Amino acid sequence: MNTGTLVTSLVMAAVVAILIAVLIQAMMRGWRRRAERQAQIVGQLPPLPDSVGPALIAPTKGLYVGSTLVPHWNDRVAAADLGFRAKAVLTRYPEGIMVQRSGAGPIWIPDEAIAGIRAERNLAGKALTHDGILAIRWRLPSGTEIDTGFRADNRGDYSKWIPEEVS
Repeated sequence: MNTGTLVTSLVMAAVVAILIAVLIQAMMRGWRRRAERQAQIVGQLPPLPDSVGPALIAPTKGLYVGSTLVPHWNDRVAAADLGFRAKAVLTRYPEGIMVQRSGAGPIWIPDEAIAGIRAERNLAGKALTHDGILAIRWRLPSGTEIDTGFRADNRGDYSKWIPEEVS
């Protein structure tokens, strides 16, 4: 390789590296702005209870997919530590539902805040070909309704979570 080709290659590599850095910075800025916009709407998450009764539904292992603002399945909530996917365990208690996430704080969903639990094909930018996401619709203390998504390791566990329809 001659000197001119080497210099051109190095310059092009530097330009590509700078472009990638600028794009990553723009994406991070957009995520922070989304979180700032949503902070007023979302408000504070419900506090964790001091104690809970015995588990009504045994812990279900899986993936916390994220939370979205109702009614938009792809409007991911970035505020209040709700925006990032994580391995999680979902447990139902008489007082509510606990989502214990790896690498993030737990989410407590009080029983009186739950509007419904259903299976969905898509939520928080995750789309499947079958109803593979357990979506919990609930109302935050601020009054905003959100859907919290959970994909269980074993989809057969959804029958325990989804209430039977009354005919």
